[in-house]
Amino acid sequence: MARPQAAVAATLAAVAAAAAVLSSQLYRRRCRRLASRVRELEASLAAATEKAAAERRGRVRAQQSLRKALSEQELSSDEKKKLSKSPKSFPMASIGVVQSCFSTRNGTPRQPLVVPLARATVVLDPARVPAEALEGLADYSHCWILYVFHLNTDLDKMWNDPARSKLKAKVRVPRLKGGKMGVLATRSPHRPNPIGLSVAKVEAVDGHSILLSGVDLVDGTPVLDIKPYLPYSDSVKGAAIPNWLEVDGALAVESIHFSEHFISALSDCWMHVQKQSLYASADEFQDLVKEVLSWDIRSLSQRIRPHEVTIKDVTDNGRSKIDNGCNNDEDRQSVDSSTSVVYHLHLEGIDVSYRIDQDSNIVVENAALLSSAVNQHQYNYLTWREKVAIRPNPIAHSTLCPRPI
Repeated sequence: MARPQAAVAATLAAVAAAAAVLSSQLYRRRCRRLASRVRELEASLAAATEKAAAERRGRVRAQQSLRKALSEQELSSDEKKKLSKSPKSFPMASIGVVQSCFSTRNGTPRQPLVVPLARATVVLDPARVPAEALEGLADYSHCWILYVFHLNTDLDKMWNDPARSKLKAKVRVPRLKGGKMGVLATRSPHRPNPIGLSVAKVEAVDGHSILLSGVDLVDGTPVLDIKPYLPYSDSVKGAAIPNWLEVDGALAVESIHFSEHFISALSDCWMHVQKQSLYASADEFQDLVKEVLSWDIRSLSQRIRPHEVTIKDVTDNGRSKIDNGCNNDEDRQSVDSSTSVVYHLHLEGIDVSYRIDQDSNIVVENAALLSSAVNQHQYNYLTWREKVAIRPNPIAHSTLCPRPI
């Protein structure tokens, strides 16, 4: 009996060994097949990647050729020779528009962030910019806005008749009291290309819209691009500026006083504009007026010859023609019997009139509704209030918080 059992055990051992050998062979064969398949897929992926890169290079070459063909269309042979040596053009279109508290160029700050209460909504075109493109922007405190100086008086000549449009190499600088400086050493909007760059505080993001504060943008400004502000690279430690920019108070006013009549008139106006305004109350709007007027917003010619200014003059920062007309008439200068000029500032559908004496003391005299007081802006204070409230520390840092009463 012992011998048959030993034979069975030996047979089973032999079968197990054979099965192990067969399993090992099958495993190695499967590994070889899988490795071969992986190599095939890697080769296929590399070929597809190279094909995509080649297609992209082809598209870039085709776009460059198309731009060149379009720019050379209908040009004479001599003009084509000149064009071959001249800079190329790059077609661009705005991606959105600014809805600002500044309805005219007059009074719009010369630089960003100098008027913290200055607010605007950038409304992007959904057909060009999907809402997902704004994801993450609300996590930044500030952003850059690239835009077009669309109200420049020389744009038509620049675009419709470039041959007659000559670059003005030097421009008058407000801080130099009429002195000139090279245009590329200034922030003048009259540039080789009318492109503006401003930094602004990001208050909130809602769908295709962004609420900004500290803006120097006039209502209707076309926006070309938006980029986040990066302190570690955008802020340069030890950056130097010319001496003429270091003059303290060069454009600051001495004092601002609000008359009782203005406060009463503003209260009446506020009843009509508050539903369209980005401001919580008439008091906060008054704070905005004070911030705007704390910098002398008059043009150089207005400051030098305050009683000889006409509507033909343009402010030195290029943002505004003079809006000095009573009863919404922007083609007249308002002067009383003592030849004291009344200046007008248009904000949020309200005409704010004021006087300024030779010592830079301002008296804000009146507030009146503009004919365009009921604007078409779809965003107001109530629209943004809760959006701003969800950001970190909104009460301490948001400019949307009305001032304490």
